[in-house]
Amino acid sequence: MAGGRTSERQDRIKKLEQIKNAGINPYPAKARRDFSIKEVLDDFENIKKTDKGFYIAGRLRSIREHGNLIFADLQDASGKIQLVLNKQKLNEKQFKLFMDLIDSGDFIEIQGKTFTTQKGQPSIEALEWKLLTKSLRPIPAEHFGLQDEEEKLRKRYLDILLNPEVKDVIIKREKFWSSMRKFLTKKGFLEVETPVLETTAGGADARPFKTHHNALDIDVYLRISCGELWQKRLMAAGFEKTFEIGRIFRNEGMSAEHAQDYTQMEFYWAYANYEDGMKLVKKIYQYVAQETFGTLKFKIGESEIDLGGKWGKYDYVKIIKKMTGIDVLKTDAGETEKKLQELNIDYDKNGFNITRGIDNLWKYCRKQIAGPGFLINVPVAMEPLAKRSEKNSKVVERFQVILAGSEMGKGYSELNDPIDQAERFKEQQALRDAGDDEAQMADMEFVEALEYGMPPTCGFGVSERLFSFLMNKPIRECQAFPLLRPKP
Repeated sequence: MAGGRTSERQDRIKKLEQIKNAGINPYPAKARRDFSIKEVLDDFENIKKTDKGFYIAGRLRSIREHGNLIFADLQDASGKIQLVLNKQKLNEKQFKLFMDLIDSGDFIEIQGKTFTTQKGQPSIEALEWKLLTKSLRPIPAEHFGLQDEEEKLRKRYLDILLNPEVKDVIIKREKFWSSMRKFLTKKGFLEVETPVLETTAGGADARPFKTHHNALDIDVYLRISCGELWQKRLMAAGFEKTFEIGRIFRNEGMSAEHAQDYTQMEFYWAYANYEDGMKLVKKIYQYVAQETFGTLKFKIGESEIDLGGKWGKYDYVKIIKKMTGIDVLKTDAGETEKKLQELNIDYDKNGFNITRGIDNLWKYCRKQIAGPGFLINVPVAMEPLAKRSEKNSKVVERFQVILAGSEMGKGYSELNDPIDQAERFKEQQALRDAGDDEAQMADMEFVEALEYGMPPTCGFGVSERLFSFLMNKPIRECQAFPLLRPKP
């Protein structure tokens, strides 16, 4: 098969030279197009009925020769239509050039008129044609397509071309983010942009990518949150509702749920707390799901999820104690590690500490919760940027959306006590010094901003993992061009 493709590529290169020798530019810059194919089909009986016809353009998907007739399928982003080239009506030279030098996969411009074949097929009779792009490699047959899963991701452009479902994912993805933007904008949130390169990677527990800034001669990090500490600076600056939709980067493991380069949304809302946040987030999810998918009911893995139904509340401390017997408010690293081993839970032993132990116990428990609902009452040590609960100072006012056993967004009443924040940063730095490279970096300039005063604020973030879950697909299949190792 590979040899066949190579031979066909060589044949097409020979045709390319013949095209050039015939005085035809195989890659012109200008193209004429009066209508998309969909527009032609939608107004087939009335569209521009003149002797000169109209212009359309697209890619040839198949070519079939029948004596003095050539049938071809022309495709653009809107649809597909049959072309008919008649030797008796088309310029003889053009007919021969098309037959000898044009292949499926080539882009062409057609001047033509609509007509219906004897079999009732809506078609376009070609009056003239012009080559727009000569393709040098044959496109795989639509029926067979790309079979290898890695090749599908590596040659994503072909997978999109051959598989309408993949194209639909990209279209739905755009609807997902645009509907979220529309909802927040209508609610009075201002869209902002914050730095992607940071001297301190803050706002999340994650391992950052590191690079060097030549002009300043300093090491910098690609951000691991969508501007959390920057948007809270904006709250201190007097803004009251902001959000950002942008790329974030985490140098961590790959899985069906996790990517390293992905899109996230974060909003910050002054004079609101985590209870206000839960109410707003529920509305956001319902609105975005309805706008993107036209439903609130989803099949995610083995779970049936109804975003329009009742949303539960799950107590972090109580759930872990019920499922594992461990009281996370009284335990230590040794006890949590022993329990992880007892439950045969795989965990990273490098930099292991109490917070990593508790987090792994929770991940074991959450798989058994379908949702939808909100996880609350997380221990203070687990969330260095959230306010302590006024009802119980050992836990914070944090909430996480739980869907199909996974976390689908996190928010909290933001910590705005600069002294408390500084102490928690110091605790996180101690964890980093002990080997936990996912513990948060101490951003003392952010603490200084808090010392000028930040109003009570609710913050929340959700990544494209939510989209992939609602699509019921691995996250890489929901990205247009996921990261892959280079070919050897």
